[in-house]
This record gives sequence, structure tokens and C-alpha cells, in this order.
Amino acid sequence: MLRTIPFLLLSAAALTAEAQDGAAGLLGSIDAGVYSSPTGAFKVTVPVLPTLGGVISDTKNVVTFHDSYGVHISVAAFPQDATQRWELSTQGMKDYLVYFFTSFVLPDFKRFTPGAHVENAGYAADFLDGSMFAYVLLPGGSMFDSPPVFGPRTTPAVAKRGNLLFVRNGFTFVISTELSEKVTEGSQWKSTPQEENQILRSRLVDIIKKMVFIKPAPPK
Repeated sequence: MLRTIPFLLLSAAALTAEAQDGAAGLLGSIDAGVYSSPTGAFKVTVPVLPTLGGVISDTKNVVTFHDSYGVHISVAAFPQDATQRWELSTQGMKDYLVYFFTSFVLPDFKRFTPGAHVENAGYAADFLDGSMFAYVLLPGGSMFDSPPVFGPRTTPAVAKRGNLLFVRNGFTFVISTELSEKVTEGSQWKSTPQEENQILRSRLVDIIKKMVFIKPAPPK
């Protein structure tokens, strides 16, 4: 179940290749600009446009939206098995989200980019009934980096991802988005780490505003 998390880090090239099959290749569905997950856990307004190079790719548990203009968003919803439910009930929300991030999400970032590390993280008790924001630096791991036209790159660009974790209706959600400007604007980007965190936090909250969470029907 949790091994589908690496899809959060799918490269833009792979997304483009998969998108050539069109929306028919999606496991979820799109209706009137709204994506519905195949598990029925959520719906979300599609944040990219095909006319601007927007592509969508998904698995059973993760959908990724990407375009060439600075949007790379992944929304993951993992159903909690008995072990996950036990971890949540015994640890409480804050410690459970830290456990989930450090046990599953961060290791996959590190497999994608060995130098990946957490720059800052915090727990928001008053948001989504308890949620975790984590900001991760990924040397050489940007979805928007382009190699130099002349000569080799001396140091890889460092991508920054904002991540939001929370639990809703028996699913652990992981929403991830890259701060594309940190890479695309290069030396012109002057924001402090604290300002970057606030930008990413605002964007993650905006994604939540575009989502509808669907409570599963009770068993008959």
C-alpha cells in the first residue's frame, strides 16, 4: 500500500510520456475540470490546463499535476490498514504524522535524491484536525531544472518541496508541491527560507480549498 509513495517524485519527462495516452489512461476520472480519485476518497479541481502544457497522471492512490509554467502538485491518499490505524490510535495525531513522514515519505525523497533533507517542519493542531507541514530540500531534484546551454553544471539546483500530511476518513493524505521559482529564477530569487515556507504553506492550503473529501458509505 505505502510503496506507491515514490510516484510523488515522478519526473516531468515521465509525466509527459504517460500523458500522451490522454485522459483515457487515468485510473481516476475528470468531469467539468474536477478530478475524482479511483478510491473515491476525494475530488479536486484540476490545477493545470492542457493548453498550457498541463498533464495529469495517476495511480490508484496518487495523482500528479504538472505543467511547464511552475506547477507540480501531487495528491496522495493512502487507505489506513490495521497497522496504520493502530499507530494512530496509540501515538495520537501529531506523533503519527511524524512517524508516517519519517518512515515512508522522507525515505522515498532520499531514494530519489540522496541528499534530500528536511529544512523545517511543524505541526498545526488547528488545521484539518491536526496536520503536519514539512519543507524538504532536494539537491538536483527539481522538476523544473534545465541543463546549462554551454558547459557542465558545477552544482545541481536545489529544489524545495512543501508537504502537507493529515488524516481524513480513514486515509492518510500527503500533498506535495515544488517551489518552482527557487529554481527557475536562479540568482534572482531572493526570498528567505521563512518566506519560502509561507509561500508553500499558502499554496498547500489553496489546494485544500479546491478539494472535497468523501466519506465512505457505511458497510451494509
